[in-house]
This record gives sequence, structure tokens and C-alpha cells, in this order.
Amino acid sequence: MRTKLSMFVPVLVLALVLSACGAAAQPRTLNVSGNGTVYLTPDIAYLYIGVHTEEPAIATAVSNNNTQTTALVDALKNAGVATVDIQTSNFNIYKSYDKLTGQQTGTPYAVDNTVYVTVRDLTTLGDLLNTAVEAGANNINSITFDVADKTAAMAQARQKAMANASSLASELAQTAGVKLGEIQDVSYSDNSPISYSYGMGGGGGAAAPASVPIQPGLTQITVTVSVTYTIK
Repeated sequence: MRTKLSMFVPVLVLALVLSACGAAAQPRTLNVSGNGTVYLTPDIAYLYIGVHTEEPAIATAVSNNNTQTTALVDALKNAGVATVDIQTSNFNIYKSYDKLTGQQTGTPYAVDNTVYVTVRDLTTLGDLLNTAVEAGANNINSITFDVADKTAAMAQARQKAMANASSLASELAQTAGVKLGEIQDVSYSDNSPISYSYGMGGGGGAAAPASVPIQPGLTQITVTVSVTYTIK
């Protein structure tokens, strides 16, 4: 028994020493978040333009919708929108119900056909919306302004975010009475452009105002970085 005990004790002591060394090896850290924002003038827009029809007979509803949607697409192309910038995003046939009572209306069959349009010349956007309405569109929504090439702006926003994080880390370290060490980890995320909604309803085909007033404003790009420093 004494021999077994004498062998066990040194092993236990060694395990305790290694455990203490492992705990001491864990570095103290400081984690901060920094933000960087850049404002850009939009040069491109994305929007959904659709045709909604309702008829008592499903065949009539589909036929009328097809006619109006074809006229809409042709009008968009004639207005300068490239074929590759017009993409069908939704085609739906369903029974129409009254939103308040839940009962079928007098025209039970509804058809929706929506195209996703990319507008590369924002100076034409107001007139393009009028053209779409005159061609039969009665559902226009979710206009999103963006910048086609944000590569340089994103790099600038990341640099601003890192500078902001570094400044904050230095301030906190000085306040806490510690010194900053090396960076241990960096991660970042960025936001999406803000949408501008323009909704329309009705039968379509009616004359529209001279030009829909559209204000692209500025597109805001914000990057947030999370940086972990060791502290001494």
C-alpha cells in the first residue's frame, strides 16, 4: 500500500502544476466594436412592377393579365430598359376573397404577374414609372436605391470602423489602467441599402402625372467590426 501511495502522490502534484500553468496561460482580453459609415449617391435602382387582374372566369383573368403584362414589358423595353434587366419574379393565380369578411367577391379569380426591374439611369425613373402605369401596371413597390460598385466605399467604411475600434480600445485601456497587446481576433458585418416604397393600386392603364417625383437621396453603407485585444 505504501508503494502505491508514493507513486500516486507525485502524479497528483504534477497534474496540479500543469493545471495551474494552463490557467495562467489564458490571456486577459479586451473586446471592442467600431463603426464606419460612408454615404454615396445612388446610381441604380431595383423595383417590382406588376399587373393584377380579377375576373369571374379564370381563363378570362389569365388572358387579360397576359395582355396587360405583355404590354407592360414591351413599354419598359421601349423606354430603354434592357431585356436582361427585366425578370419575372412572381406569377400567381388564386381565388379572390374580401379582406374584411373573408367571403368570395363577385370576381373570384385573381391573377398576379410581377417583374423585377433594374433601372440603371435614375434620371429616367420617374418617367419610367408613368410609362409602366400607362401600359397597365397597377402594382409597383419596393424601390431600392443602391450603388452598382461599392468596392472602394466598403474598403473605406472598414478602415473607418477599424480606426474607431482602435481609438475606443486605447481609451478604455487607459481608463482601466492597462496596456493593449496584440490583436487576437477581428470580425465584421455590413448593412443593406434602405428601401424606398412606392405603392399603387387600381386597374392600371389610366393617364399618370407628367413625372413621378422620386428622390434617391443618399445610400448609407455602415460596417461594424469587432476586435479582441490582449491586455497587459
